Amino acid sequence: MIFEKIYTVPTSDELLDKAFRRASRARAGKVTRNKEDILKAHESSIITASNILSDNMANIVRRFPSFDEIPRLYYELADILVGVDEIRKSLSSVDWASKKIHEISRYYIGKMRTSRDAVTVKKEAFGRIASITKSVDSDLVFLNRARNILRKLPDIYDEPTIIVAGYPNVGKSSFVAYVTDARPEIASYPFTTKGVSIGHLISNSKRYQIIDTPGLLDRPMSERNSIELQAITALEYLDAVVLYIVDASETCGYPVDQQKKLLDEIRTEFDLPVLVASNKTDIEHKEIDFADMEISSITGQGIDGVLQELISMIEKQEEKNRDHPVSTESSSP
Repeated sequence: MIFEKIYTVPTSDELLDKAFRRASRARAGKVTRNKEDILKAHESSIITASNILSDNMANIVRRFPSFDEIPRLYYELADILVGVDEIRKSLSSVDWASKKIHEISRYYIGKMRTSRDAVTVKKEAFGRIASITKSVDSDLVFLNRARNILRKLPDIYDEPTIIVAGYPNVGKSSFVAYVTDARPEIASYPFTTKGVSIGHLISNSKRYQIIDTPGLLDRPMSERNSIELQAITALEYLDAVVLYIVDASETCGYPVDQQKKLLDEIRTEFDLPVLVASNKTDIEHKEIDFADMEISSITGQGIDGVLQELISMIEKQEEKNRDHPVSTESSSP
């Protein structure tokens, strides 16, 4: 996943402790028999400390992905959860500090070679280096928090997708498990308390992913907070169709008319094709006049037909997108 390469971001104190300990060892490892040796030992201290700080900060910046190049879904989710502009500002600050420390070390190395007091020059250099490092501490703390949040995002691929929606206990997870070859992966969105179930299947040599999103598409929009509503909107950036499952038996605990209202809301909120499947038709159930097809996720009845219809809908959507392409580039600079 695109955010997995981001390592833990250390604080300024952790960076300084590492840099100055290494600098001390570098100086101790030098022979100090004469004035020239002593000068080289102090130079080595400055070079070692600055290189460690500069390189570590440069690596922090490098390991964050370019938000101009990641899939739009992840851009939107990162913006919802952390704030892309805030991440960019903090990365810019850390990048500045990395370059500034390198620049300062070169200045003090030159100054040390013309000074009679190498120890004082080294102290000045360390003071400047420490001051710059501490000036970006809040950025380092923020970036580590962002890293911890973004790494929790589920691994959703940029490939044809079926989003499964409907109230809890209507049979969504059973459907995902039935049509996928292996046990679906379970990953948690940082803004929900339930795991997102992601499965994959191959049809005509083409791979599709199926996503069950508990906590997002399983209750009325009026019951959601602003972050959840934004997350729902972000799902539209997937090349997807929606399968809405209705429990025709009402054993899920929600009456059919209530399930119909959620369907209407999803159709209003989503600019994506929707297929409605009436589930649990293997037991006593109601006839659903707004359903497109009937299934039983327990016996498998009708599921192959629903799956083929969903794939057909995806193909039509892809054809439509080819004929009328929509830009997904970020509007942010």
